[in-house]
Amino acid sequence: MNSPIFESENKTHQTSWQIKLLYDGECPLCLREVRFLQKRDAGRGLVAFVDIADDDYSPDENGGVDYEAAMGRIHAVLPDGTVVKNVEVFRRIYEVLGMGWVYALTKSPIVGAIAERIYEIWARLRLFLTGRPNLETIVAERSQRCRLNTSDEW
Repeated sequence: MNSPIFESENKTHQTSWQIKLLYDGECPLCLREVRFLQKRDAGRGLVAFVDIADDDYSPDENGGVDYEAAMGRIHAVLPDGTVVKNVEVFRRIYEVLGMGWVYALTKSPIVGAIAERIYEIWARLRLFLTGRPNLETIVAERSQRCRLNTSDEW
């Protein structure tokens, strides 16, 4: 899934990224957010963008986050290998890009809990709302595709 828009993900600045965003490149709403974040990053390489939908996605290179977990909810990896997920991902990315004010209220315990609950609902409904099969079907299709690709290499 290497489209020109995401060409930079293969040229990630190994030493300069401050957070690595694991995103679903087959989700139209996710792509819209990634495009926005890439524009805000403006080629600085502060955020490394990793498309989990790419058949070459490797959990080993991305904090051990497997495809199914990454599809279930948003994850990011920090340079020290720490994995963050859910609203914390957005909070950290927006802070790195100088827009921390957007998610600043989510640091409050009450607002944070509400935001997490809303995100949980979104994560559960995301595939349905974007007209895609359920998570189990997507994972099974990917597993089959990857097995076929591996057997073709032999």
